[in-house]
Amino acid sequence: MARSRPATGPRPAPARPVRETRRARTLLAAGASTFAATVMLVAGLFQFVEGLVTLVDGPTFLVRTPSYVFTFNATAWGWFHMVIGLGAAVAGPFIFTGNLVARSAGIALAVLSALANFLWLPSYPVWAIVVIALDVIVIWALSTVDLGEL
Repeated sequence: MARSRPATGPRPAPARPVRETRRARTLLAAGASTFAATVMLVAGLFQFVEGLVTLVDGPTFLVRTPSYVFTFNATAWGWFHMVIGLGAAVAGPFIFTGNLVARSAGIALAVLSALANFLWLPSYPVWAIVVIALDVIVIWALSTVDLGEL
């Protein structure tokens, strides 16, 4: 009787388990969610102060753009930024608990913040673009993973 010899060719490397890949993505998203909660807390406080400064010293604080489609007075801008900033600063710490309501509120506030800073673009373009980019990261992070599951 002849014995069959095992194949001597190169063996394919075992595929990386799906569980490891999913775990790595989950840890990345968890880190991003922690970052998002921290950014919401800090950026919310900054946005609150920005709104307060606009209320106190609006006419000299705002850069005037004569032909911009969206024009608001300083008081409206100040109150709008203060409300969004206060909401983000309050929602930020609750996101650390993994609370679904806090995460949903965080996403909604990040969307409002991005919209407000889009309208703020002609006045302060660099600051507005940075905040919009951070808001996009916050939205991605909060919609990806639940910190309560880790």
